Amino acid sequence: MRCDVFCQCARYSAILRTFRPARPARIVPTIKFKSLVTLDSVSKAYGGQVAVAPTSLGIEAQRTSVLIGPSGCGKSTLLRMVLGLVQPDSGRVLIDGEALAAENVLRLRRNIGYVIQDGGLFPHLTAGGNVTLLARYLGREPAWTGARCTELTDLVRLPAAALARYPQDLSGGQRQRVGLMRALMLDPPLLLLDEPLGALDPITRLELQDELKAIFSRLHKTVLLVTHDMNEAAHFGDRIVLLRAGSIVQQGTLQDLLTRPAEPYVREFIRAQRSVLPEVPA
Repeated sequence: MRCDVFCQCARYSAILRTFRPARPARIVPTIKFKSLVTLDSVSKAYGGQVAVAPTSLGIEAQRTSVLIGPSGCGKSTLLRMVLGLVQPDSGRVLIDGEALAAENVLRLRRNIGYVIQDGGLFPHLTAGGNVTLLARYLGREPAWTGARCTELTDLVRLPAAALARYPQDLSGGQRQRVGLMRALMLDPPLLLLDEPLGALDPITRLELQDELKAIFSRLHKTVLLVTHDMNEAAHFGDRIVLLRAGSIVQQGTLQDLLTRPAEPYVREFIRAQRSVLPEVPA
């Protein structure tokens, strides 16, 4: 557990190190996503092992797309390509039509919220310190930061007193709420969530599923979410993308996958998790 926390914090810290302090008068305006995030024939291999075969995928604006599949299928790698944490060996990642590159990754990351399992909070900072970290780093006015923090506390239903606590003093659900607040702090148009609820107990997970879906709808965000749970994918996804061994097997609505499976694997994957889903024909 301790190793997981520090690994997650190290990942978020790697993102933070790409930012440079900016004077308040030079705040970069929020990008307005007109249509899609596009993965254009992207691929990735590690030591000769294919993580992602050449893949093209468009993410619709103001809708929730879910990447799902077994461990090692490439779903998290695709998500990290969108954030620029993983560079594709071939192909391009386009955000609002702009190809992600070394010269613009800093600017584009400021318009992407990123949530990982158990929040990925820095253990040496309070919850409030975690939430406001990037805003303070970029020189936002304290009055704006405080008002935004209060707004987000209300949005995610976190007790205000929890902001003064350290991550180890928070419940799993509270840590995840703080992680979501941090991702939303600069009001990004795009949210990336990598197994955000995977470490939670079933009751807390169910509660946060409903709350997150309501927040996505209320804020009209473009959301790309990674999960291995078909029930979760069905709950969140306007579109579900099923992967296997680095390739897309099928994409569409839940009904598409249930009634028009592209191949037997789609039916098998759903049937393996069908306890709370409609019966799948044999």
